[in-house]
Amino acid sequence: MTVQFIFVIVFFTKYDRTKGQMIQAARSGKQNIAEGSMFSATSKEAEIKLTNVARSSLEELLNDYRDFLRTHKYSEWHKDHPYAKRLRELNRDPNANYDTFKKGIEHENPEISANVLIGLIKVAKYLLTKQIAKLEQEFLNEGGIRERMAKSRYD
Repeated sequence: MTVQFIFVIVFFTKYDRTKGQMIQAARSGKQNIAEGSMFSATSKEAEIKLTNVARSSLEELLNDYRDFLRTHKYSEWHKDHPYAKRLRELNRDPNANYDTFKKGIEHENPEISANVLIGLIKVAKYLLTKQIAKLEQEFLNEGGIRERMAKSRYD
């Protein structure tokens, strides 16, 4: 069961339409990262496009978590909140995995769980933004496969 699925099952009613939207946004983010990576050898343009779609899906998911907090009268942690600081410490661990964040993600308090997930989404979006910038720079410097093939024909 995915993290997203656990959250919506535990904290949403079975008739809440947001459940499906959040699951789809999380799935879309994950799938577009994977598909973009698959294109990396053949189409820089497709890789950039799909990575941008992934980032947009995560933005949608982030907004859904923020809406959840707002509509349930919970607060989003500010950067100096003690738990936000702890989350940043955990994010610096190069060996971090699901178990590193499990206690917060699966916390029985929805405010804590949502804020941990928000923090992780922010990190993922930041990393995707950096990746997109690098891919765009590579594309400008080297071109895509079509440009490289055309160049090799004319050399």
